Amino acid sequence: MAERFGGKFSPQDRPHSEPADTPPGSLGKGRLIQGAPRHKLEGRPFWTVLAAAPFLLGAFGDGPLVLAYSLSAFAAIAASAWITREGLRAEAAYDARRTARRPALPRKALGAVLFGAGIVLGATQVGWGGALVLGLIAVVLHLLAYGLDPTRDKGMEGIDPFQQDRVARVVTEGEKYLAAMKDAILRAHDRRLEARVDLFAATARELFHAVENDPADLTAARRYMGVYLMGARDATAKFADLWVATRDPKARADYEALLADLETNFTARTQSLISGGREDLDVEIDVLRDRLAREGVVTRDSGDVK
Repeated sequence: MAERFGGKFSPQDRPHSEPADTPPGSLGKGRLIQGAPRHKLEGRPFWTVLAAAPFLLGAFGDGPLVLAYSLSAFAAIAASAWITREGLRAEAAYDARRTARRPALPRKALGAVLFGAGIVLGATQVGWGGALVLGLIAVVLHLLAYGLDPTRDKGMEGIDPFQQDRVARVVTEGEKYLAAMKDAILRAHDRRLEARVDLFAATARELFHAVENDPADLTAARRYMGVYLMGARDATAKFADLWVATRDPKARADYEALLADLETNFTARTQSLISGGREDLDVEIDVLRDRLAREGVVTRDSGDVK
């Protein structure tokens, strides 16, 4: 039986709040629908584990010592792949944010060490000297393939680390709520609703970015990033279950209206925080100009340097 295709870029299924002439992938005013940041090399560690499969195939039949070395080699390489992937994800999150602290644990470097250890354990049959050389080569190749972990904080000058940590925790919690909304709406099997949730998520992430840029705004935005997103998650889960069971058009209209109201309020809060930051900047500029004028460096009215 044929099934009509629908989606956020289909004319009949475009979300109401997205204009018909909006370019694909954008949401007006240059906003993009973004999910969790993804590193371009994130899938590569899987192939490393697959390449280590011969250690498992050759582990049996040659005695307990070979069995132990082979299984340990595969386990070390698998652990290396997992922690390297986590390091790539941490790097992607670091690159996606304007302000970020360097990862506390250098996961990619640790992954390189585990990868080298796995090669050493798997190559003991050529002798420990040759195995150590191969392990060292493996560490170097791993670092060349994946690079080093971020080694310094980014955009943290003048920002209280304690406040930044609080913001990071709240943003992480907010991202979990958005991910839960996305997961719940998939049960509705409706591309238009999925796009509508993506649109709201993009609006919420703009608020996240505003607070990350100025952690002092966390108090004003915390209810939005916590209580309101929690309510949106719960409402999405209940609506998805109801929609699957009844296909009630009124419930759908009410849910879309809720998302529109939330989006409007999140946008207003974001603009309010940005405007407040502009006012703070104007105050700082005026204070600095007054000081320079008192010292005779500039004239107060023109701001020209003497």
